[in-house]
Amino acid sequence: MISRPFVLLSALFATLSTSSAFPNHGHSLKRQEFKDASAGTGAKLVHDPAHPLMPLRDGDERGPCPGMNTLASHGCISSDGVASPSKMVIAAQEGLNVENKFAVFVTYLNHLMNGNLVTDLLSIGDKTSKTGPDPPAPAHAGGLNVHRTFEGDAGMTRADTFFGDNHSFNQTLFDEVRWMRSLFIFMDQFIDFSNRFGDGFYNLTVAGELRFQRLQDSIATNPEFSFKNVRYFTADGESVFPINFFVDGRQTEKKLDMDSARSFFEEMKFLPDLFRSAMPMSNQGRADIFRMHPFLPGGNVDGKVNNFAVDPASETFETPCVLYDDILMTVKGLYPTRWGC
Repeated sequence: MISRPFVLLSALFATLSTSSAFPNHGHSLKRQEFKDASAGTGAKLVHDPAHPLMPLRDGDERGPCPGMNTLASHGCISSDGVASPSKMVIAAQEGLNVENKFAVFVTYLNHLMNGNLVTDLLSIGDKTSKTGPDPPAPAHAGGLNVHRTFEGDAGMTRADTFFGDNHSFNQTLFDEVRWMRSLFIFMDQFIDFSNRFGDGFYNLTVAGELRFQRLQDSIATNPEFSFKNVRYFTADGESVFPINFFVDGRQTEKKLDMDSARSFFEEMKFLPDLFRSAMPMSNQGRADIFRMHPFLPGGNVDGKVNNFAVDPASETFETPCVLYDDILMTVKGLYPTRWGC
């Protein structure tokens, strides 16, 4: 369910998507269409002739979101990984059957924090010149890889930013093979937990146990571990995302097999016979994940591992308006001259 603060943020997105946000660049901004492309269409084949797998080229951007990476690989958005947020919303609806308001919220929050509002382009990976000239400082147009916006610590199959790479697929987190680009060995948690708690499938039970384990891993190894503010809200949603959007829409049970998981997480592609979800989805199951192992927001302090402290100033699920205020202050910090600050 989308809370009232999220609805208010959608109104903010609409306000910032006008020339009033950048009065000197009004001609560069485009009118955004929030078309609900997924309504009433149900499950359908997504790896179709109109969306073939496109080979990854030098300079193509890929980032921490396996869903967006896959959509780019099949040309649902530009295969270079740079697109307008409105096109990303439509692609998420068409390719994954993401619920409209949820797609708008997630995409435009990322765009406000990490996109280029002058050119109306957002990178799904790193900062790139493909998004055009930078907006006025301190806005940065840094892309989805920017740490502690939507991307954050304790990712399901990615290492924490502290270890040098927060977005590339980490093979050792997934299947017990040492990832050549990493200095650290991670256990085969995704498959191991799916075998232990899901009979070989990734389901809600697996998601809850793996989420808690990834938190413990980061507390024990990352002296800069932070799990609060926006990240506190996105982590459990990240955990249920594969169940809601990567499971074939013709299945009656919401459980993800390992071939499908590899296809999205590692290979960034749809399986040849994949049907999207039979109904528009958002973050269904997130509350179930949280209830399995309730966890307060906070992080390691004093630059030490195993030194977790709760942050009483961070929002929780009981205080969503604090999240709303935090996001507003973050956005105002990025665009101070445009807000009259």
